[in-house]
Order: sequence, then structure tokens, then C-alpha cells
Amino acid sequence: MLLEQETLSLIQRAKNGDSDAKDLLILNNSPLVKSIVKRYKNKGVEYDDLYQLGCVGFVKAINNFDESYNVKFSTYAVPMIAGEIKRFLRDDGSIKVSRSIKNQYYLIQKFIDDYHSKNNCYPDYKQIANQFKIDEAELMFIIESSKMPVSIYDSLDREKSSATSVIDKIPDPHNTENEFVNKMLIKDLVNSLDSKDKKLIILRFFKDKTQSEVAKLLNVSQVQVSRLETKILNKLKNKLKE
Repeated sequence: MLLEQETLSLIQRAKNGDSDAKDLLILNNSPLVKSIVKRYKNKGVEYDDLYQLGCVGFVKAINNFDESYNVKFSTYAVPMIAGEIKRFLRDDGSIKVSRSIKNQYYLIQKFIDDYHSKNNCYPDYKQIANQFKIDEAELMFIIESSKMPVSIYDSLDREKSSATSVIDKIPDPHNTENEFVNKMLIKDLVNSLDSKDKKLIILRFFKDKTQSEVAKLLNVSQVQVSRLETKILNKLKNKLKE
């Protein structure tokens, strides 16, 4: 492992066109690149291709790094490496999302983060929609369109290469016994929730209420409903794994 001063010296040489210095930096930082690449396995892209993308991001970090940033090079390089991989997965995924929608989504996310930073709470959907002069239905479309699609062949547990895939959990519509068992299991899981969480799940998934309608019934914001819903569903998924 290179010392920080050695790294800085090699970066300067690499910027001046020394390809050997660049290769040495990549070689010594290969474990760093690999550790980030592992986060994006099972996304439908070969590991070697992900590693190459990570190296592209790493080289960009070399070219753009400035000692005046007053941070370790590795700290600066991590988001550059991850960003290159995420950009590829966004732009080259099997489901295409237009550039304009992606740009709108990033602006919306920035507004939400800035709002939370200033007010210590999240804006509701109406506030966000008013800020960008769009209706709430369009706002929901932008947010949902920008989520990473899941392949039915993705592993349910990305830490294990031999884990069960999503398709293995899709029920057979002709198997009535499985349907009965699943209904009983779901009923038990929902009944295990506290009253507030149980009410939210019943309203959303058994009475087909929208998040906006649930927010009014529970006297909370739509953003809070969205976050609570995700939290509860994750809780239920974890119980299923037990």
C-alpha cells in the first residue's frame, strides 16, 4: 500500500503524462476499486466490466484531484469510482429513462435535501410539486421512473452468489394451496405490526388508498407515508427471512 505522499507524487507524475505512474496507482488501489465494484454485483453487468468502469472513474479522480481539497486521495476517489458505475447503470440499463426526467429527478432530490437541511423536516409532495410547477401525479412519475429496475433474475441476497433469485419467489397462479398459505402468512405478518403501522399497510395494500389519501387519514405528510411504508415493508421482508 502506498503512503499518502507517494500517492500524491505519483498523481502529479500521472497528470504530466507518465503512464507508468498511472498504472502503478491503479495497481496499488485495485482493492479499493474492487471493494466498490462489489456493491453493484447482480445488476446484470459482468464483474470485469464493472471493474473497468471503476478504473475509468479512478483515472478521472487522478486527473481531477487537487491537493487544495485537503482530503486524502482515496476519500476523493471513492465517489468518482461509484459515480462512473452508477452512471453506466442508469444510462445503459435495460429500461431507459429520458435524460430530461433524470435531470428533473436530480433537481427534486437536491431541493428535498436542501429543504431538510434548512428546516429539519422533509417537504410534502404538494410543496415539491409547487416548487417545480408540476402536478403531484407528474412528480410521482418522475420519482418512480428514476428508481433502479429489479431483474427477476437478481439475487434476493446479494452477499451470496448462490442465493434465491426473485423469480424463485414468484408464485404459481394455478397453485391454490400456495395462495392459501401465502394469505395466511401475510395475515400473520400484518397482525404482528403495531396499530399505526398496521393501519397504514391495510389502507395502502388492502383498501387501495393512494399515499396522498393515507396521509390525510393519518394526518401526516405524503413524504412521511412514503418513508414509513418503505420502513414497514423492509421490516416485513426481514421477518419473512427469519
